[in-house]
Amino acid sequence: MVSRIAGAVFRAALMVIMVILPSLLVTGTSHDTNQTVALVALLAALFTFVEYNSAYPSLVEFRNAPPFNRLRYGVLFLMVFSMAMIAKGKTDPSTMTDLFSVFGARLADFMDFPYSPVRLVVLMLPDNAPAALIWDVRTAAGLSYLISIVGLIAFILMLRLKNWPNQHGEAFNVWINLPTFDPTAGGDVVQRLERDSQINLILGFLLPFIIPAFVKLASDMFDPISLANAHTLIWTMTAWAFLPASLIMRGIALARVAQMISAQRERAYLQDSEEGEPSTV
Repeated sequence: MVSRIAGAVFRAALMVIMVILPSLLVTGTSHDTNQTVALVALLAALFTFVEYNSAYPSLVEFRNAPPFNRLRYGVLFLMVFSMAMIAKGKTDPSTMTDLFSVFGARLADFMDFPYSPVRLVVLMLPDNAPAALIWDVRTAAGLSYLISIVGLIAFILMLRLKNWPNQHGEAFNVWINLPTFDPTAGGDVVQRLERDSQINLILGFLLPFIIPAFVKLASDMFDPISLANAHTLIWTMTAWAFLPASLIMRGIALARVAQMISAQRERAYLQDSEEGEPSTV
């Protein structure tokens, strides 16, 4: 009980740190923005504490299958921190901020090729966008997209090398780790998991291309969100890169769970077959 409460408090504190990080690093943040950030941080902390303090699952998936959620948090934190450091370098430059800016600019040059997600993000900007804004968007897009790719590679390596989620030899509880998935809803569980996995993989692959195209088309009907604001740029690029990566990770995880259930079925079938064979004298 005590350890569960301590873990929930620690995770809630980590969520608060991540949410308020841009406000702490970027100078010149307005009072209204600070109030909004404080409210969002409080809601994120409350949600995290309730989820991890409860003995029963609610919404968070793979809660008892570490380090899935830890890896996702690490990817999200790195995105926010790196782009906040670049934004800080605009008003308060230092060696650290210059390092992030130069590294992000080189990544943007490498990843900005025709039909790439980074190029599509740049193309969604209005034609009269200033050169400084284009540089900021390219840099943020390239850096956040690279972090998402690194996170995906780390998850695949963890899946292959450490046999996730059975790296500790514990049984995988579908009810706790997949609270939104109802095994009794009808149909074969393995087929449903594989179908959900394929949907998540397809959406995760297409979203980095679809979102900029949708914003470009919608800009003809209403003014798009201004990315000139540092906080808007940080969270917009974070959502653009993190959401597809999170969907792909979820799709891979669901496919892994389906594979585990299918393998367990085969073992049970073979065991039943062996026990049902008549003994020979």
